[in-house]
Order: sequence, then structure tokens, then C-alpha cells
Amino acid sequence: MILAEILTDGLLAAIAGIGFGAVSYPPTRAFKYIAILAAVGHAFRYTLMNHGEVDIATASFFASFVVGILSLWFGRVSRCPMTVLYIPALLPMIPGMYAYKSVFALVMFMQHLEEPLLAARYLQELFSNLIVTVSTVFLLAVGATLLIFILPKRVYSLTRQRRDRSGRGPRDPRDRDDEPE
Repeated sequence: MILAEILTDGLLAAIAGIGFGAVSYPPTRAFKYIAILAAVGHAFRYTLMNHGEVDIATASFFASFVVGILSLWFGRVSRCPMTVLYIPALLPMIPGMYAYKSVFALVMFMQHLEEPLLAARYLQELFSNLIVTVSTVFLLAVGATLLIFILPKRVYSLTRQRRDRSGRGPRDPRDRDDEPE
């Protein structure tokens, strides 16, 4: 039963990741990797939150770090930059319900300014939901981009073409060393 919940969570995140990826118009070959990254990341966060008793912000950090590591490898396989893969995969992990509750509490606070008890309650809800939303989004970004700071040469080498031995430009597979110039 637990495995079915985790797989369902991953499947729904994969569908959402593909949808977010379609908006940013990546190469067609990237969609399967975006779906895998979204599924693995969201399922990992779900497992940490529901079975590891970790809060949403910390679980999002670890899940986005896993997505970042996998996007490094998938970027090499798919010949796409890491950001093309991991940004649509991370979007399903943005805590939309907390963001909605923050906006709702703000609207309710503004409507009940004359009633101090209700206004204080909505202000408290606003700040608690806003702190969860902002910290989760911040840790999602930090976890995914941490590899850029840890392995900068490796990350940036994915989008660079190799140069030939003379340094003249990208290697052309049709060039041969034994032919005269």
C-alpha cells in the first residue's frame, strides 16, 4: 500500500512535470527525462515527509538535490543543459496550497481590519503559510543549483562542444587526422 502511494505520487508529478516542460518548449528528447526527474524528486519528497517525518522545506531541499544530481547525468545522456531538465521537474514541488493559503489569509486580513481578533488570526496564518512557502521555494532552488557550485567544470562542460587539438573550433567527426589540409 505504501509503495502504491509513492508510485502514484511520482506518476502524478511526472505528468505535471511534462506539462510544465511543454510550456518552456524543450527538445522532444528531454521530456522523458523531465518526467523521470519529476517523479523521482516528488516521490522522494513524499517519502521523506510521510514516512521519514521530515518537514516540507527540508524534504524539498533533499529531493531537489537528488533531482540536481540526476539532471547532471541525464543532461549528458540527452545532450540538454541541466536547467532545461530540472526546472520543469521541480515545479510540481512548489507548495501551491501554502501559497494559496497565504494569499487567502492576506485577503481575509484586509477584509477584517476592524475586528482585531480575526485580523490577528489571519495575520498569523499569513505569516506562517508565507514562511513555509518562501523557505520551501528557496530550498528547492538551493538544492537543485548546489551542484553548480560543487562541480562547476562538470556542469558547464555539458553544454560546451569539444575543440579539436589545434584549438580551431568544434570537432567535426568528418575531419580526419591523416588527411592533408
